[in-house]
Amino acid sequence: MDLDGARAVVTGGASGIGAAVVSQLRRAGASVGVLDLAAPAPTQDLAVLCDVADEAQVVAGVRAVHDALGGVDLAVLSAGVGGFSSLLDMSADEWDRVLSVNLRGAFLCLREAARLMVEGGRGGAIVVVGSVSGFLVERLMGHYSVSKAAVHHLARVAARELGPFGIRVNAVAPGVTDTPLAQQAKLLPGYWERAGERAALGAVGSPDAVAEAVLALLRAEWVTGQVVAADGGVSLWSPIDPAEALGR
Repeated sequence: MDLDGARAVVTGGASGIGAAVVSQLRRAGASVGVLDLAAPAPTQDLAVLCDVADEAQVVAGVRAVHDALGGVDLAVLSAGVGGFSSLLDMSADEWDRVLSVNLRGAFLCLREAARLMVEGGRGGAIVVVGSVSGFLVERLMGHYSVSKAAVHHLARVAARELGPFGIRVNAVAPGVTDTPLAQQAKLLPGYWERAGERAALGAVGSPDAVAEAVLALLRAEWVTGQVVAADGGVSLWSPIDPAEALGR
C-alpha cells in the first residue's frame, strides 16, 4: 500500500511510539490526525484532545479527523497506560484504569475507524500497538499483560471480520522501548540493563524502530491478522536456556 496521499488517524500520537509513527507517516506523504489527551508537537495535520476510553469523545474525534482530511485510510492505535501492582494488592479501580484505555480504548477507536473505512469503500489498514507483555508472564503487570493479550486477539478477530471490506488489521508487539510510558521501569534496580542484555540485538528499543514495524504492516498488502514482535528479540530470551548453564 502506498502511504503517499493516505489519510491516517493515530491515537496516542503526542509522544512515544505514536509520535514516531506520526513523523514517519508524514515523511511518507500521509496526512495525519492525532487523538491524544496531551497536545502533540505540531507535526500532524490535525490534533484532537480525546480520552480514548470515552465513547462519545472517540466517535467525535475520529469523525473530526475523517472530515478534516477527507477520509480515513489508515489507523494506528497507540494510546496506552501501564502500572505496577501485584494481583493481591491491585484495586478494581486500578484494573479498570488500565483495561479501559488499553482494551476498551483500542476497541472503540478500531470500531470507529473501521466504520468510516467501510463507509468510504476504499478498504484500509489498521495497526494496534500491543506488547510482548501480551504473551509473556510478568509479575506486577497483570492488568497490563491481560490488556495487551486481549488487544492482540482483538486485532485477529477484526482482521477476520473486516477482510471482506478490504481492511487489513494487524498488531505490533514492542518489547521494552524508551518511551515516556517506560520511564517508571527505569527506577527499578537493574531492569533497564537486563532488558537490553537479554534482547537478541543487545539493546532497548527506540520509538522510531517500532514505528518502522508499524509502517511496514500498513504497507504490507497481503498481511492481516498477525501479531509481529518488534522487540529486538527480547521475547526470545528463556530462563531455562541450557546454553546459559554452559556460560554461553
